[in-house]
Amino acid sequence: MQKADIRGKWALVTGASRGIGRQVSLGLAEYGCNLVLHSRETAGTDSLAAELTAKGVQVQQVAAELSDQAQVDAMLASVLSSTPGIDIVYNNAAVMTPYRSDWKQVPADDFRRSFEVNVTALVRICHGLIPGMVARGWGRIINVTSGIQDQPELIAYSISKAAVDKFVTDTAGHLKDAGVLLNLLDPGWLRTDLGGPNAPNAVESVLPGALVPALLDDGTTGKLFRAQDYAGQTL
Repeated sequence: MQKADIRGKWALVTGASRGIGRQVSLGLAEYGCNLVLHSRETAGTDSLAAELTAKGVQVQQVAAELSDQAQVDAMLASVLSSTPGIDIVYNNAAVMTPYRSDWKQVPADDFRRSFEVNVTALVRICHGLIPGMVARGWGRIINVTSGIQDQPELIAYSISKAAVDKFVTDTAGHLKDAGVLLNLLDPGWLRTDLGGPNAPNAVESVLPGALVPALLDDGTTGKLFRAQDYAGQTL
């Protein structure tokens, strides 16, 4: 695999306090990438920030409730004023809606909540950081999606991820010539707060596959990467 040199670049990872976000942050730091760690409260990333700093990279922490547009905008303003610019965006944060056994009676609030966090905030973060990437001629955006299917009981969550997929496929081609690659990552079914204790894969198995779309340097864009395809491999 042709890999980009991301030493000294800056990455924003949403939902970095645990699970996939934590693993991705640790993985990027191994390649010398500086990190901006997002969580609902900065205390959630204190231990991770200390661990990453010990690896020799620069670390900043930001807090925002992603369902609140004003907080998302404030986070973006803070990030842009305190870093030279974000080169890699890892949109990992998401909410899972309740399992609705009566899938013909899904409350409207399930859709509102899932779209506020999983779609609207994600797109707003992308739109806020893409101009800087274009100006610098380099950027990588990875939006975490899901392989969930045939579960109408979770339809509010699954269609929010379908919207993310559509955003990526429709937008990617407009950025390729600017050196900005926009891709999707399916992490697989992992034992996380979102995936639950019965998932077949440990959260650590998301690496190294989750790093592939951040490191790739061959112009691939608008593609779905599956982290489990790379489980046990070395990049």
